[in-house]
Amino acid sequence: MLGGFAIARLPRIEFGAGSIRQLPVIAARYGKRLLIVTGAASFTQSDAGKNLLHALQVAGFHWEIRRVTTEPSPQWVDATVAELQGVPFDLVIGIGGGSPLDAAKAVAGLLKPGNSVLDHLESVGPELPYQGPTTPFIAVPTTAGTGSEATKNAVLSVSGQFKKSFRDEQLMAEYAIVDPELLSTCPAAQIAANGMDTFTQLMESYVSTRANPLTDALALSGMEAVRDGLLALYENPQDAAAQAHMAYASLLSGMCLAQTGLGSVHGIVAPLGAFHPIGHGVGCGMLVTEATRMNIDLLEAQQPDNPVLEKYATIGKLFRGRKHVDPIEARVFVVYTLQSWSRKLNLPRLLDFGVTEADIPRLVAHSRGSSMKTNPVVLTDEQIAAIIRASL
Repeated sequence: MLGGFAIARLPRIEFGAGSIRQLPVIAARYGKRLLIVTGAASFTQSDAGKNLLHALQVAGFHWEIRRVTTEPSPQWVDATVAELQGVPFDLVIGIGGGSPLDAAKAVAGLLKPGNSVLDHLESVGPELPYQGPTTPFIAVPTTAGTGSEATKNAVLSVSGQFKKSFRDEQLMAEYAIVDPELLSTCPAAQIAANGMDTFTQLMESYVSTRANPLTDALALSGMEAVRDGLLALYENPQDAAAQAHMAYASLLSGMCLAQTGLGSVHGIVAPLGAFHPIGHGVGCGMLVTEATRMNIDLLEAQQPDNPVLEKYATIGKLFRGRKHVDPIEARVFVVYTLQSWSRKLNLPRLLDFGVTEADIPRLVAHSRGSSMKTNPVVLTDEQIAAIIRASL
């Protein structure tokens, strides 16, 4: 029998090549006064960006643009909200990678209430319940990595101190417009980092202690898309099939993590990114092989009947392209594949960012956030340290 489960609110999804051209029509349902939050300049200077702004102008929209050039901070959100307080925006549109989407999501949530995001940030301030109301928000991802277009989380950070989430179901986008063609301008290193973030989110959702049959189906479909699209997109960002595979996988990764939580990789990568100049996706890519190896080894030794082991074997069979593979061999193949991807994607090591043995205790001490709570096996401090050490 299927057990009970709940699925939280998701955005209306418009997926497909050229779908960004629907944005003016969709935006008009909310009004003509827009706040556009985007990255430094790459989108607005691209052909797609110029075409979109021209279409908005022709349709009679008025807008202001705010740019996010680094990972967004609470101070950036508060300053933007204070500056724009009282401006009657009908709609906030986030266009870009995870940072612009998260920043837009937080600003949309606070434009009307006007209070500080620190009031709601997990494990930082008083963690007051968010009451709203929000300004309607549309998410347009231009990378295939975070899945932020389908989550209620706005991840904010202060360098050297913390990386935490402002999260509430009211922050979910009204629409996620996912156009695979927007991936064509992504550089190879960004494709690699984002792709490993996507895969990690899918796999950790699949083996999460909060997984359910619906998220399992989505996660498996997403991992198959990563298998077929990641290396191809890395080699050729103009590959339309690979663009579609990875845009789809990223979207599913956000849908899954919003329902299930994540695991040890994301538990460790949060302090890693807070204390070191390491992007989120790169951090996931550097940690996921050893974290997966640790989970599998511990489950095989301590809980050989745990159904998560069969899930890891299913991933191995997916990678192998064969259904009839010995489960132990299939699990070994998961780790082997992740190692192979790391080499082919030219992923760095933690040492390349100055992380040393001396940093491990601090990283371990700050790794017990919400993501670690849904890892399929409880890790000791020594085991978390071993994952980091093996990734140096």
